[in-house]
Amino acid sequence: MASVSYMLCALIAFACAWLLLRSYRENHHRLLLWSGLCFAGLFLHNLIRVFDKLFFLQIDLSIGRMLVGLIALLLLLYGLIWEEEG
Repeated sequence: MASVSYMLCALIAFACAWLLLRSYRENHHRLLLWSGLCFAGLFLHNLIRVFDKLFFLQIDLSIGRMLVGLIALLLLLYGLIWEEEG
């Protein structure tokens, strides 16, 4: 049951990233770019979690997974703090 939850989280993060980046392509608002990149990173984070829990049971991927999540959130933080709405 947990694997279904992890896969749904990954799919939802992918859908959010796709919608945000598509909207950025049409509107060119920089915050949409940073938010889309953050959700793309969160998709990778959740995808690594699925592989960690389902396929690579002997290998611990938690450090790499957390680094991907940290980078994704730092991208959003950069976009929120230093980007101006133009």
